[in-house]
Amino acid sequence: MHIGPYSLANNVFVAPMAGVTDRPFRQLCRRLGAGYAVSEMVTSRKDLWASLKTSRRANHEGEPGPVAVQIAGTEAAMMAEAAAYNVDRGAQIIDINMGCPAKKVCNKWAGSALMQDEPLALAIARAVVAACEPRGVPVTLKMRTGWDADHRNAVQLARAFEDAGIRMLTVHGRTREQGYKGQAEYATIAAVKDAVRIPVVANGDVDSPAKARAVLAATGADAVMVGRAAQGRPWIFREIVHELATGSPLAPPLVGEVRRLLLEHLQDHYALYGEFTGVRSARKHIGWYVRGLPDGEAFRARMNTIEEAAAQLRAVAEYLDGLAASHGDRLPVGPHEQEQTEEQDA
Repeated sequence: MHIGPYSLANNVFVAPMAGVTDRPFRQLCRRLGAGYAVSEMVTSRKDLWASLKTSRRANHEGEPGPVAVQIAGTEAAMMAEAAAYNVDRGAQIIDINMGCPAKKVCNKWAGSALMQDEPLALAIARAVVAACEPRGVPVTLKMRTGWDADHRNAVQLARAFEDAGIRMLTVHGRTREQGYKGQAEYATIAAVKDAVRIPVVANGDVDSPAKARAVLAATGADAVMVGRAAQGRPWIFREIVHELATGSPLAPPLVGEVRRLLLEHLQDHYALYGEFTGVRSARKHIGWYVRGLPDGEAFRARMNTIEEAAAQLRAVAEYLDGLAASHGDRLPVGPHEQEQTEEQDA
């Protein structure tokens, strides 16, 4: 699969998720089989570019290419300037956010709120393409099926975006009104795929290899995008890739491998955020890793009281060592329900 001049390793992608898909997490997902990863959304507001939050989101040091950055905003000129700013800082692909349903984003008429104003949405797409195309940078776009059940306009917008020069579309199979409630529907994604010639990525409720296969079959999409199911389970990408290629499931990871991956992830996380912020923001990742595991909830509660990096690393190592001693070398397989927060899947 290709996006512009870039050839991707496979058609299983990690979704941009605010507060989750920072550089350490993207790199981990890529190592574990994701063929493509997009950054957390970066604001188009110039006055915030120097903020610590934005500078961390724009940090791509050591990241394998292609480096894809998602931008969010409400004005065409500002979005074009934001695209150029991020290209100057290493972005090789720019993704436009028209999919985030978070109230704090939509109340400012960004994210999926733009689907209510089709002329503005199209103006933004054209402006960003105009800023990127001369520099050889392809522009992609992520959207929802529409604003609500009575206004599913993804198909007509998809055709307009293709005409504007968008090189790939990702469609989350829910309206903005749904947020993350209910089940994703894939008929609209299939209709978008039928309507355009550019690659289409299906997103929404892809939480297992079997579901990935079913969604690809139902939509005819070129790729699937995994979001919340990768939280605490980044090896889901190699599981999906393996089963799509061979038809047979991959064994769960060894506890020793999970121990190594999580400790490396935490060290990368501290390096990006510093100890004070890193220890606190790492708690959610650790909680996702241990959810559904024996004594996981008790360990999660204890983890929330630890305030030093060395102690956090030691506690994680000891928990996983104990898990291996009591339950064997393979990671126990259990329900892996993820918390659903409005901020995440952009």
